[in-house]
Amino acid sequence: MKIAGIVVEYNPLHNGHVYHINKTKELTNCDVLIAVMSGSFNQRGIPSVIDKWNKALSALHNGVDLVIELPVLYSLSSAEFFSFGAVSLLDSLGVVDSICFGSEHGDVSLLKEIAHILNEEPEEFKIGLRDKLKEGAVYPKARTHGIMNYLNAKSLLSTLDIENSSQLEDILNSPNNILGIEYIKALLKLNSNMKPFTLKREGASYNSDELNSIFSSATSIRKFLKSRNSIDTLSSHLPTQVYELLKTLHASNYPFTFYEEMFPYIKYKSLVEGGDITKIPDVSEGLDSKIIKGILQNNCYDTAIDFIKSKRYTYTRISRLLCQYFVGFDSFDTETLRTLPCPYARVLGFNEKGKSVLKSIKDNSSIPLYSKIPKELSTTLKLDLQSTKAYSLINSRVNHNDDYLISPLILK
Repeated sequence: MKIAGIVVEYNPLHNGHVYHINKTKELTNCDVLIAVMSGSFNQRGIPSVIDKWNKALSALHNGVDLVIELPVLYSLSSAEFFSFGAVSLLDSLGVVDSICFGSEHGDVSLLKEIAHILNEEPEEFKIGLRDKLKEGAVYPKARTHGIMNYLNAKSLLSTLDIENSSQLEDILNSPNNILGIEYIKALLKLNSNMKPFTLKREGASYNSDELNSIFSSATSIRKFLKSRNSIDTLSSHLPTQVYELLKTLHASNYPFTFYEEMFPYIKYKSLVEGGDITKIPDVSEGLDSKIIKGILQNNCYDTAIDFIKSKRYTYTRISRLLCQYFVGFDSFDTETLRTLPCPYARVLGFNEKGKSVLKSIKDNSSIPLYSKIPKELSTTLKLDLQSTKAYSLINSRVNHNDDYLISPLILK
């Protein structure tokens, strides 16, 4: 039995995701598809527009056989730790043969070579990097020069179809390429036997906020849901089941969830004793006071981030830090935890195929498989439970104890 894994957010699931699911099955020739999916919060520092159980249901209706939650420790982290957590989870199951991800480049050979260079840091790379940094170049440009220096020294530029440094820089700065490289770096770090596959990303870019094609972005769909306009417009932009689900939720006044709703709680936390933003990784000295000042001097999320962000600290990075603060990362040693492999696999849902592979996972996995919350809680799981409590503050349909109350979904 061939088993493939994918790493997803589904915020919400759309036609581009179904394309990814179908192409993964085609490329890997798998019999079973496992999705490691972010839960209540996502990598760019935003909450899921619908709760994780409805996201899992959407996945099962559209070709995924088993949905496992990516702990918030990783799902709400930078590309490096997001990818490491997801890949370590899939690898620890002991049954997954391959991992497939989308990328702007679409050729896994170059992404593998770049991942190898960044992991091993060969001398040719370090020389090129050091020379550019001495000239005053910013790190991303110096890194590109270092990679070019290595590829040129090894006569790999023509083999990998790279003509110049600007072309390589574009590849290195594209969001899905970045994730793809990090997935492969994690595979190398873990000495994993999983084989990486990639497919060229189709349709609108991630950040496109207009409904403009059959492959409209998740950003544009969330923007439309926020408007509370007639859901009928989305029928051609979503798989049938997802459209019907969102239509039903919309009709029942379901509180589609957006990042702005976190701000009053973030501001309150900044006003009272208890919260400590300096304990969140990547909040350097000086940035902490600017973040608190930005929160207290502004009345909405976007203006606060505009006040805080800079060339060094991007909008997305600040958004992620604020979301971590909202969830409560400052109460845990996440700087250490995020460098460790995922310590458990929590099942959110499965179909008959997924059920058939669960026994094999139990027999082969190096980490515990949870279908319900155990009595003994790891620190990573405690943070996950806290994230659901935080999410319940901004989505009234979610109970703060739903992690204990809701069993894995079974699609028959």
